[in-house]
Amino acid sequence: MATKKTTKKTAKKTAKKTAKKTPSKKSTAKRSRSVSVERDKVTSSKIVKMVEGVAKSSLAQTDPFLDIPVRSVSNMKFNTRKRILEMGENTQRRTLFNVGQARKFMQGVLLSKGCKELIEADKTLSLRGMYYMSLHTIEGTNEKTFNDQGESDGILEDLEVTLNGLREELHVFAKKRGTMVGNITIKDNGDEINCRKMGTGGYAIPSICEPDVIEFEKCEADFVLHVEKDTVWSRFNEDRFWEEHNCILTEGSGQPPRGVRRLLHRLNKELGLPIYCLLDCDPWGHYIYSVIKQGSINLAFESQRMAVPDAKFIGIRSDDYDRCDLSTDVRIALNDRDIARANQIADYPWFLDRKPWQKEIRTMLANGFKMEVESLITKDISYVTEVYVPERLKKKDFLD
Repeated sequence: MATKKTTKKTAKKTAKKTAKKTPSKKSTAKRSRSVSVERDKVTSSKIVKMVEGVAKSSLAQTDPFLDIPVRSVSNMKFNTRKRILEMGENTQRRTLFNVGQARKFMQGVLLSKGCKELIEADKTLSLRGMYYMSLHTIEGTNEKTFNDQGESDGILEDLEVTLNGLREELHVFAKKRGTMVGNITIKDNGDEINCRKMGTGGYAIPSICEPDVIEFEKCEADFVLHVEKDTVWSRFNEDRFWEEHNCILTEGSGQPPRGVRRLLHRLNKELGLPIYCLLDCDPWGHYIYSVIKQGSINLAFESQRMAVPDAKFIGIRSDDYDRCDLSTDVRIALNDRDIARANQIADYPWFLDRKPWQKEIRTMLANGFKMEVESLITKDISYVTEVYVPERLKKKDFLD
């Protein structure tokens, strides 16, 4: 009998230990992937193919090379039918035995190795993390693989175009920069986010906004109002503009990062929401609008998934100085760099045949000054939310 009792006690103890070791549903829940398994396989095979070419050249005792698509205005074309920028076919060959190219060649191979390791581990790293992951001093020298993160970031962009892949497909993400609030509910990595209840801070738009990560749920909004800076966004949020005018408010902290642009593209294409841009009256505000609308010259290969050709420029505009009866205090004199940039933008093919835009830029140059959206505060703290933008929306007074 004692043996039976001992056996029962041992069984109970074992059962308790087993129960403690059994993971909860929460811990065994499958983590959402930032990139699908299929896309990971494709990207990994592209990396392997690229470095196999390098190895093949080495074994044949010929100079190993990488052909990198040129990321400049000279290798960019404007697709008039799609109304977006596209990358051309020109490439630049980087060889190992060329003193001027060897460093960048090595950096490309080094970062491609790091990206493949991330894919195999199904993990992601920030741009900063990739820089440190690949940073070391080359054995037997005082030479570092990268002098700063700027070098690393540029090589990663080269890898994107060389592999014809996206940064998220390389499992690399950028720092969060951009905010959203308004009449929409989304799922972020499986977590439900009600953007109507985000307080004063709003929802931080992530670097990766692919459907695998961000899913659109309930949306009642009629449009998206994108503003240039968080200071202006805060005024709209505090005044509950999104609630009164049934919209979504976004901001990109100046030049919007890829995550913000990708999200705007998806809101427009998948939900059919018009995108209105409230930006500064200066060459940089005009350029930001150009990037949102047609895509970036430097990253023209991504325009197909990020540009919003139907985006409209709601203001602020050159004639607002007189129209809104603003004081001379808001005027910021154009410098030589501003003037050169304005003329450059006026000559862009996608602005060249737009008479309203040509007039806008000419008027700004003739005025001799630029203005920020914040200049409207001199009228009234909430003038921009209660008068300026509502009037533009009502009259459909936009630049396209």
